[in-house]
Amino acid sequence: MNDQLEQIKAQSKIAPPTGGRGDSSVSVFAPATVANVVCGFDVLGFAVDAPGDEVVMRVTGKPGITISKITGDNGRLPMDPAKNTVSVSVKHYLESIGRTDLGLDIELHKKMPIGSGLGSSSASTVAGLFAAKTLLNDQRDVAQLLPFAMKGEEMACGHGHADNVAPALMGGFVLIRSYEPLDVVRLPHPKDLWCAIVFPDVDVPTREARQIIRNKINMKDAVTQWGNVAGLVSGLFMNDIDLIGRSMKDVLVEPVRSMLIPGFYQMRQMAMELGAVSFGISGSGPSVFAFTKDEQTAHAVIQKLQAFLSGMKIHSESYVSTVNDTGPRVL
Repeated sequence: MNDQLEQIKAQSKIAPPTGGRGDSSVSVFAPATVANVVCGFDVLGFAVDAPGDEVVMRVTGKPGITISKITGDNGRLPMDPAKNTVSVSVKHYLESIGRTDLGLDIELHKKMPIGSGLGSSSASTVAGLFAAKTLLNDQRDVAQLLPFAMKGEEMACGHGHADNVAPALMGGFVLIRSYEPLDVVRLPHPKDLWCAIVFPDVDVPTREARQIIRNKINMKDAVTQWGNVAGLVSGLFMNDIDLIGRSMKDVLVEPVRSMLIPGFYQMRQMAMELGAVSFGISGSGPSVFAFTKDEQTAHAVIQKLQAFLSGMKIHSESYVSTVNDTGPRVL
C-alpha cells in the first residue's frame, strides 16, 4: 500500500502551491458516505447531505501539526497528531508539496456517530485535507488528495480502501475501478433518488466486520455479483431506478455481516413493503439504508424501522438525503 501511494504521489507531479489564501483559519464540513452500495464491496460509494464532520484549521507560527480540540467523540479519538487520521493525512499531504515548514492547528468536531458504517473517519479526514488545501490556495483538483485520505483509512481500519473517502472528497456516486493503479470514476445518478438511513446503536467495529468476510468464493457467486454490479452501474447511467433496485443484491458479504445487525432481514422486508426499491448495509454496518423514489417514502421507511428497533430496546438515529454531489465545503 505504501509503495502504491508513493507511486501515485510521483505520478501526480505535485508541486508546492504558489501562495496562501491570506486567511489564517478555515472551517470545513465533509459529508458522511454509504460504501459498498450492497453489491459493490470496496468499489462503490456515494455521499449524503447529512450527517458529516467539521474541521476548523488555523495557521500557527511553529512548524508541525497540533490538535487542540476534539468534540463529539466522548473521548474516543486520540489527540496525539501521530495517531489521529486527520493529522496523519494532512502531514502526508504537506510533505508531498514541500510545506513541512507550515504550522497547522486542528479542531475536530464530530457531528456524526463513530462506528456507524457511514464513513466517520473518512468525513473527518477529508474535512482536514480540504481545509489544508484551502488554506494553501492549492488549485489542483480535489481528487489529488485521495491518496492522502486513503492513508487515514489505513490507520482507522487497517485497510486503505477508497469507497468512503472518494465520495466524501469528490461528492456524488463513485466507482473505484482499480486500486493498483488507483483509478476512480465519478458516476451519474438519478436526481430523484432518495436515501433513507437508520443507524441502530449497536457495536459493529469495522476491523472485526472485515475479518469475518470469506477469502474464497464460488465462481457461481462471483458471476452473480459481477452481474449485479454491472446492472447497478448501468441503472445509474440510464436513470433507471428499478434496474438499480433489482441489481442491489449481495451474495458475498451481506449474508455474513447481516448476522451482526439485529433484525436486519425483518427491516429489509418492512422497507420493501413500504415501497423502497432496495435495502442493504451501509459500509460495514450497523447502519442500514434504503433507496426510494421520493422523500415521503424515505421518511415512512425510517419511521417504521425506528419503531421496530425501539420495540427491541435499541436506540437509533436516522437521516434522509438525496445523493450529495458537493462533497466537502467551506463553512
